[in-house]
Amino acid sequence: TDLIKELLSKYSAVSGKSWLQQEGSKHFIGRGLLMANGQNWHHQRHIVAPAFIGDKLKSYAGYMVECTKEMLQSIENEVKSGRSEFEIGEYMTTLTADIIARTEFESSYEKGKQIFHLLTLLQHLCAQASRHLCLPGSRFFPSKYNREIKGLKGKVEELLMEIIESRRECVEVGRSSSYGNDLLGMLLNEMQMKKKLGGNGQLSNLNLQIIMDECKTFFFAGHETTALLLTWTVMLLATNPSWQDKVRAEVMSVCNGTTPALHHLSKLSLLSMVINESLRLYPPASILPRMAFEDIKLGDLEIPKGLSIWIPVLAIHHSDELWGKDANEFNPERFANSKAFTSGRFIPFAAGPRNCVGQSFALMETKIILAMLISKFSFTISQNYRHAPVVVLTIKPKYGVQVCLKPLN
Repeated sequence: TDLIKELLSKYSAVSGKSWLQQEGSKHFIGRGLLMANGQNWHHQRHIVAPAFIGDKLKSYAGYMVECTKEMLQSIENEVKSGRSEFEIGEYMTTLTADIIARTEFESSYEKGKQIFHLLTLLQHLCAQASRHLCLPGSRFFPSKYNREIKGLKGKVEELLMEIIESRRECVEVGRSSSYGNDLLGMLLNEMQMKKKLGGNGQLSNLNLQIIMDECKTFFFAGHETTALLLTWTVMLLATNPSWQDKVRAEVMSVCNGTTPALHHLSKLSLLSMVINESLRLYPPASILPRMAFEDIKLGDLEIPKGLSIWIPVLAIHHSDELWGKDANEFNPERFANSKAFTSGRFIPFAAGPRNCVGQSFALMETKIILAMLISKFSFTISQNYRHAPVVVLTIKPKYGVQVCLKPLN
């Protein structure tokens, strides 16, 4: 764990994503923050970071509450019509896509939903590519598969360009003084400012491509990983009723029957412990791959330039040596003190300068959704649930998570 800490902090500037990784995701998320290296990464992080701190972060809470209310209402209606079993993963996926669509494209929410639908299809197609035997140069063949990927990518970028163009027009004709307050607006405003400082008032095609790649990156990173965190946490609470009761009592006591607000979240310590234990058992990224761009000395290890280093997050989070004999069991108590957060031992969001920029956003969203769900319903695991976590970039429940929901009132 010491070497992991050293690599992710001390050597973050001379390690990053390999050409192969970038190539594998270029049609899907392009060269957004997740896939950028060196100066490009530094520049993009600087532009994106303000969207996930302070008042900007707080302003998203309203969307999260609003979207969750809609989801809970639809579940309640279905319960009234006689349904009791729900595949909770589907609901969480729809909900987190809804939230990211509003925070990313507030004024173009409907187009945002279309973009996300196309990106989901694109993601599945790109994931298939890694399972095929690739002949050198095969990505250039005009095969049905390659045409499909290019067609979907083109449609996504066409929709994004329509949203960007409509905002540019509003600014140019003076109807608006900025590109908007959502994530897309912030990226466009920042790029425009940089251009003015550089003496060129227009947004170039290269910059627009980065903005589009950033939007695609945040859909993937901010939607699927949070949906999975929520799904696994509901499964753990459904199979551990005593913890579900404890968390519900805490939520009721802190929120006093009202909708969770920002000032409540820091007081939900038991809920935080449960979320951390869920992140430990089912981390969003099971492996963190890095490539050395220079010769590196890590402890006694000599890492030559060009070598790939894979940090096995899942193995670290389940290590008996680090977590004790009950490492594979659900025990949120282990997060009752700060020892659990020792560097290199608990890394669900990576660590160092290249850690997940949306970490606070994801945790705030998870807390709000779970607090609202647990104060409306009690839930037990269905007899139809089959426990089968599979790793496909992220850790997914192969057959979904079926729970039986029962309204509390």
